[in-house]
Amino acid sequence: MGSDPLVIHTEVFSEDARSWLAERAELLACKPGEPLFEERAADAAGLLVRTYTQVNDALLDQMPALQVVGRAGVGIDNIDVPACRKRGVEVVYTPDANTQAVAEYVIALICDSMRPRIQLQEPGELTEWSTMRKTYRAQRQLDECTVGILGLGRIGKRLARILEAIGCRVLFNDLLEMDEAVCSGAQSVSLEALFEQSNIVTIHIDGAPSNRHWVNERVLRLLPQDAIVINTSRGFVLNHDDLFAHLHANPQTQAYLDVHDPEPPHPDNPLFTLPNAFLYPHLASRTETGMRRMSDVVQDMWAVIQGNPPKYPAPQ
Repeated sequence: MGSDPLVIHTEVFSEDARSWLAERAELLACKPGEPLFEERAADAAGLLVRTYTQVNDALLDQMPALQVVGRAGVGIDNIDVPACRKRGVEVVYTPDANTQAVAEYVIALICDSMRPRIQLQEPGELTEWSTMRKTYRAQRQLDECTVGILGLGRIGKRLARILEAIGCRVLFNDLLEMDEAVCSGAQSVSLEALFEQSNIVTIHIDGAPSNRHWVNERVLRLLPQDAIVINTSRGFVLNHDDLFAHLHANPQTQAYLDVHDPEPPHPDNPLFTLPNAFLYPHLASRTETGMRRMSDVVQDMWAVIQGNPPKYPAPQ
């Protein structure tokens, strides 16, 4: 056991950040429940997590020397922040690390849903060429669409700017009142109006427990029949049973889901049986730049361990 402060990380983070922190602290990779974690948890000054480690009272009881929890990412719904702060444990995160990555990913999904295309594998004959050009034709352009953004946080605002520049009409619904100057050109509407008027709905609400099944049959039934629904926020904010029923009854509606409840989704998830449901393995933030920026949380962790204020403390 060295004299450097111990930081346990339960999930992977970037090699650059790992090297930076390893120059200052003792690093240990292990997960709750593993023998090594049980042996060393009581000595840890820092705990670095990502999406799947649940930081709650039971875990905190094992870590009496803990000073800081670092979330390498944006959502902090897997961390009981009040429980941490009650024990004098700071929580830090990286609120803007993956904004661009997720916004780009949503635009890619929108283009996938609207612009059918095929790659040439060989030259082909004129007849085949003509058939492909007739077959792979988009029914509408983005500048003919209204896009509804559910949750106008950092990612929602970035998307609003991109979509407005493309030519979309952009609506949003958010629980917070916002001045028009910070809405990136998006128009505030009620939740019902968002679903009624949007050709595309993209979900960006946070993982607060009160948001469970926020999107359900009540609002899904308001969608236009050929609407597109995209979720890159948290799986549980969307009621998947209600979504299955809606997609089954409305085959022109499409759903693109990058997040699930649970993860990975169960093999018997009925959405797998639908041709208008497209499921992805939580890829929205997965760019080298995004991953590196999320791992920069180690700098705030080290600041706290050294007795200095962090740049990005988590909100309560």
